[in-house]
Amino acid sequence: MEDLNQIKMMLVKKKRTNKWLSEQLDVNPTTVSKWCTNTTQPDLHTLKKIADLLEVNVRDLLAVE
Repeated sequence: MEDLNQIKMMLVKKKRTNKWLSEQLDVNPTTVSKWCTNTTQPDLHTLKKIADLLEVNVRDLLAVE
């Protein structure tokens, strides 16, 4: 079974796109894509920004199902 990525799941739930997130964080869309495919992960500071933008708790982005 493929690992579920919580950033990707929250983007879908909040009806947001990778492009939107990359624009909000002023990062390359490729970077967001790598986060959403578990190739790399954002640092804790960026993870907090993502949680704030998506109006969720950081724990929601770290949850393992």
